[in-house]
Amino acid sequence: MIDDIDAKILNILQNNSHTTNADIARQIGMAPSAVFERIRRLEKKEIIKKYSVQIEPAEVGKALLAFIEVEANGPVVDQKTAKEISKIDEVQEVHIVAGKDCYLVKVRVENTQALTNLLRTKFAAIPSVRTTNTTIVLETVKETSELKF
Repeated sequence: MIDDIDAKILNILQNNSHTTNADIARQIGMAPSAVFERIRRLEKKEIIKKYSVQIEPAEVGKALLAFIEVEANGPVVDQKTAKEISKIDEVQEVHIVAGKDCYLVKVRVENTQALTNLLRTKFAAIPSVRTTNTTIVLETVKETSELKF
């Protein structure tokens, strides 16, 4: 688990992963070396899994966001199908879910034609995929991967 200091560090890094150890140290009242050691420990424990850049999808030609419910063949949901789906470049998230459908998949593509092509070629090429049901997002009010402490 994490303590209050780790939580403060994580909140700062989630807001801006480029924040220097010295800046974090000033914000939380610690020595930069102590902050450095805490960050390394959080990385080693894989609490911090990676550092990334958030890109505006519309600005790079990926304006269409959709969620695809995927029903697979067979009575048991398996990791193999999930891994096959996750290899598709347009796929951002794959979740194994309870209920009628086996997987909930988040994708970003250029437009509806690209979405149609994705479903007809890449999803249809996975033998265990039985059916899909797609929901196109009209507007996003909130989207984040941040965890608040």
